[in-house]
Amino acid sequence: MRIAVIGGGPGGLYFAYLWKTRHRDAEIDLFEQNAAGLTWGFGVVFSEQALEFLRTDDPDTVETIAPRMESWKNITLNLRGESVEIDGVGFSSIGRLDLLTILQQRAAAAGVRLHYDTQIASVDALTGYDLIVAADGLNSLVRRSFEGDFGTSLSYSPNKFAWYGTAKRFETLSQTFVETGLGAFNAHHYRYSQGMSTFLVECDLPTWQRYGFADKTVEESKIICERVFAATLDGHALVSNKSVWRNFPWLWNERWSFKNMVLIGDALHSAHFSIGSGTRLAIEDAIALAKALEAGGDIATSLHRYQAERQPIVKKLVTAARTSAGWYENFAEHMKLDLMDFGYSYITRSGRIDDARLRAMSPAFMARYEASRHQPQRSGGQR
Repeated sequence: MRIAVIGGGPGGLYFAYLWKTRHRDAEIDLFEQNAAGLTWGFGVVFSEQALEFLRTDDPDTVETIAPRMESWKNITLNLRGESVEIDGVGFSSIGRLDLLTILQQRAAAAGVRLHYDTQIASVDALTGYDLIVAADGLNSLVRRSFEGDFGTSLSYSPNKFAWYGTAKRFETLSQTFVETGLGAFNAHHYRYSQGMSTFLVECDLPTWQRYGFADKTVEESKIICERVFAATLDGHALVSNKSVWRNFPWLWNERWSFKNMVLIGDALHSAHFSIGSGTRLAIEDAIALAKALEAGGDIATSLHRYQAERQPIVKKLVTAARTSAGWYENFAEHMKLDLMDFGYSYITRSGRIDDARLRAMSPAFMARYEASRHQPQRSGGQR
C-alpha cells in the first residue's frame, strides 16, 4: 500500500511510524511544510489514562518517551492568595519539540520517507497513493478542499488566550486566577522539562478589549501578562513563540473520510485545552485508524469502520470539553466563590465527575471540601 501523510505533527508522525512498523512493505511518504526543528507552542500534557492507553498498544514508544517526561499527581488552584490541591489527578508532560523529535527519529528508523520544508499546494499532487491521511491541523488543505464532503463546521470560543512559556518551574499542573481593575485572568501552567513550563493566559473578551490587546504587539501583550501574573512568575519572564491572542476553534466533521482521504487529529476535531491534549487525541486517532485498516476490507470499508468505532468515543470527549469551556467562559463569576466551593466547581465542571467518583479519586480534597461545608461562611465569598 502507498500512503501519503500530510502533516508532521504527533498524529501524522505516529500513524506513519505505526503503520510502517507493522507493515514493512508499505510505502509511506510524510509531507510537512515546516522544517523538522520548528514547532508552535511549548509543552503538551497526557493524563495517566492516556498514557496507559498508549502503553497497552505500543509500550515501546511509551518507554522511549517516559524518561523525557515530567509527572505529578495533583492539580493546584490559586485564588486570592490561597491555594487548594486536588489530589489523585495524575498527568505527565513533555516539550512539544522533544516529542516531535522522538517521533521523527522513530518514523525515519522504521523507513518512513520524511519530506520537510515541503508544502503540498493541491490534493491533485498526491495522485498514485492508495490512502491519503490528512494530519495537517486546523487549516488542513485536504479538509478545506472538500469541506462540503466532510461536513465541516467551525466556530470559536469567545474567550481569548495566548500560549507562552517560562523558565519558572511549577511542581504540579496549576491554575492561577487573578482579578485586576480591568477584569479577570486565568493562567494554566505546568512544567514540561527541568527548566521550562507552559504558561497559557486566558481572559474573556471584555477584559481583552479593556486592556486594548487588539492594538498591542506580541511583546507589549507579553509585558502586560507578566505584570498581571508577577506574583506567580516570581521574577521570571514569559517566553513567546508565536504567542498571539487567539480564540479557541471548535472544529467538527460529520464525515471523517472522502474517497481515499481520511482526517485525524486537529484536522478532524478539536477539544478544549482545559480538558485534554489535542496531541493525545491525535495519537489515539492514529491508533484507531491503523486498527480499522488492519481489520480487513477495501479502503472505503476500513475508513467507514474507523469513523464508526472512533467517533462515539471522540464525541463524548468533545461534549465534555465544550461543557468545561463553558465554565471557563464564566470563570470570573466562579472566582466569587469561597476557595473550596471554587475548587469543587472547577473539578466537576465537565459533568463527568460526581461526588462518589471524587471521593474515590481525590479523597484528601473531598474530605477538606466536605468539612468546609460545615464551617460558618466567611466574608468575601458566597455559597
